[in-house]
Amino acid sequence: MDKPTSHIWVMRGLFVFLAVLVLFLHLLPLNTQPDRWPFPDVLIALIFTWILRRPDYVPTLLIAAVMLMADLLLQRPPGLLAALVVLGAAYLRSAAPGMRDVGFAGEWMSVAVAIAAVFLLNRVVLSLLSVQQAALGPVAIQLVLTVAAYPPLVLLSQSVFGIRRMSAADASTMGARA
Repeated sequence: MDKPTSHIWVMRGLFVFLAVLVLFLHLLPLNTQPDRWPFPDVLIALIFTWILRRPDYVPTLLIAAVMLMADLLLQRPPGLLAALVVLGAAYLRSAAPGMRDVGFAGEWMSVAVAIAAVFLLNRVVLSLLSVQQAALGPVAIQLVLTVAAYPPLVLLSQSVFGIRRMSAADASTMGARA
């Protein structure tokens, strides 16, 4: 294996480690009282951060596997949120080459729209299937907190893990669309 290929696999392993860490911290019983504020969905924000920065590090099957694992561990309807996040990631993956010129504010707005669509479609499908769900207020707060968690995750990914946005030269050497 050459160095770029092994580096991609190391970064994919890092992504899986971070996803498992987020799930572990989410499941860890730190307090016996119910939370006053819902926890932001850091896993979705992390996936969208990495998909816009380096789409080769998070292939679609890896996203589906991680989100299905999260659905099962967090006792959500299996596969629904995983499918919606895969759809949102596919949209962002296709929009990523055009976002090189819009700056961070435009990128953040695109991610906010994708996160809102995932949350809204999840709620619509659950209501169509008559599945009991949380009240709208906490879900709206979780949506806002998830969108607000995106900039710190971008900063963390860039400064600590070195996940920078692909340049046009990087994309052309990998055979991706520029």
